[in-house]
Amino acid sequence: MTAMTPQPGIMDISLYQGGASHIEGMDDVLKLSSNENPFGPGQGAVEAIRTAAASLHRYPSTDHKALRQAIAEEHGLEAERIIIGVGSDEILTLLAMAYAGPGDAVLYPEHGFSLYRIIALAAGATPVVAAEDGRHVDVDALLAAVTPATRLVYLANPANPAGTMISAIEVARLADHLPDQCLLVLDGAYAEFVEGYDGGAALVASRDNVVMTRTFSKIYGLGGLRVGWGYAPQEIIDVLNRIRGPFNMSGVALAGAEAAVRDQDYVARCRRVNADERVRLTGGLHQLGIGCDESHANFVLARFADEAEALAADALLKTQGILVRVVKGYGFADALRITVGRPEDNTRVLAVLGAFRGAT
Repeated sequence: MTAMTPQPGIMDISLYQGGASHIEGMDDVLKLSSNENPFGPGQGAVEAIRTAAASLHRYPSTDHKALRQAIAEEHGLEAERIIIGVGSDEILTLLAMAYAGPGDAVLYPEHGFSLYRIIALAAGATPVVAAEDGRHVDVDALLAAVTPATRLVYLANPANPAGTMISAIEVARLADHLPDQCLLVLDGAYAEFVEGYDGGAALVASRDNVVMTRTFSKIYGLGGLRVGWGYAPQEIIDVLNRIRGPFNMSGVALAGAEAAVRDQDYVARCRRVNADERVRLTGGLHQLGIGCDESHANFVLARFADEAEALAADALLKTQGILVRVVKGYGFADALRITVGRPEDNTRVLAVLGAFRGAT
């Protein structure tokens, strides 16, 4: 029997490797490998999820109207131009399904989220990488890499795993210089960690070639529910809804996300603690002689002398029950990405790294 042959590009995809969750032989593990909110979801979201669980025998809504309206009201957007997905990942994928294919190119920065390459290959398109400038997105390099084949440009701002950010002026310059056939997709997974940042909503409102995505997996603490959303010109939303599964979201997920987005006080508290602890963690790393750029997200990229030192630090952290993220696959063999945890978590990380530096 002859095996079926998948579409071109599929077998070039390496399986996505998420942050580790377990250490063999340890029960009390401090997980700082997946940029999760260490405080979990707000109480309102938890209560909404419990209530929704009583209706698991019912199909969820297909238009997600209540959640879209809640997002629109909290962010000052038009509900009709919002789409809900299984995490923002689904929306990023739907965009490639709709607008890229064989013979097309999908462009993203050198250290961009690994999902962008997977999305491009799954759609049959060619992934194209533009160089960065010292772990910062380089708009000129992105524009230089655009060709008549380019259909999508994915840009995470703040970036993952570097945590760096480019200005709204630079993002607008990128959007304004893309050719007509090309969409700019702003991946705002970490947008809520930046005080006063709209994630690109103003650009979406003023241009017809920009799409914005956001997630409930990070600051809202709902990674286990898998809820994301996108905001785009109405024409693009209409296209995406044609290929979105009618029941892609569970009733529990919709209810939890709606309650979460209504609780902006909780979001603000989490943002303040993260900002304070991020400064403390970054400062502590600098005092230890460990390189670290200013981060605008809920993680820092700790840079060591070389790959061997980074792996040795990771190994020591694991012996103390602490999981961080090795990011060699993102082009940072000499670095570890560390989620900003609770104050006591960050104290623990700095103590272990202090001991490491004292012993090396």
